[in-house]
Amino acid sequence: MIQVACVHSFRGGTGKSTLTASLAGQLAQRGRAVGVVDTDLASPGIHVLFGLDGAAVEASLNDYLFGRRTMGEVARPVVVDGPGSIHLVPASVRAGEITRILREGYDAQRLVRGLREVVDALSLDVLLVDTHPGLGEETLLSLAISDTVVTVLRPDRQDYEGTAVLQEVAAGLGVRRQGLVVSKVPPGLDPAGVRSRVETAYGCPVVGVVRHDDDLMALASAGIFTLQHPDHPVTAAVSEVADWLEADR
Repeated sequence: MIQVACVHSFRGGTGKSTLTASLAGQLAQRGRAVGVVDTDLASPGIHVLFGLDGAAVEASLNDYLFGRRTMGEVARPVVVDGPGSIHLVPASVRAGEITRILREGYDAQRLVRGLREVVDALSLDVLLVDTHPGLGEETLLSLAISDTVVTVLRPDRQDYEGTAVLQEVAAGLGVRRQGLVVSKVPPGLDPAGVRSRVETAYGCPVVGVVRHDDDLMALASAGIFTLQHPDHPVTAAVSEVADWLEADR
């Protein structure tokens, strides 16, 4: 059964896209056919993690939303070392395309149809939706068709409050499974203690704790960290999140 998982956050800067790309890499290494859709149309960027130059992307999600292409045409294969596969649907970084989205908007229902189309067109096992932070119409519709929501938060009071809102909204939309990933945990904080406090506060499982890491920062989005550093503690934390997603298959 196809699993649709939104990777979301209330605020930007949580490492949401980095986690999404890393999860895609881990799942592909396990033999899964994975799709990744960048729905952060106002500030796209996950394509960089897959080694793509945004200026060279010829077809994007924007082309689908404005009726110029099908989802099958805008999804592009990404090279991955493993038995599985990754197909990415990037969003456009062209200034005119972003301006048009911001000025005119788009049919959010068409986006939902597109997510369903790409699943069928590519015979996916897992579809990861990298969302725009916060609660816009496209995010609400993406949540509504998702089996699973992975909410990424930092150990920060503003993130804590916003995450509570996200959880309530997702539950109201009938999302079946929710998990939390605490990211950018400072070295001075005990990961086990952070996990316990967050689970107690939200009554929701923490499915991964990713510490702030200088090696990850040094990579500066030049590739998927977990594939380049398979034995790193960050990779182990992401693997825990992938295990949780796989447990629902």
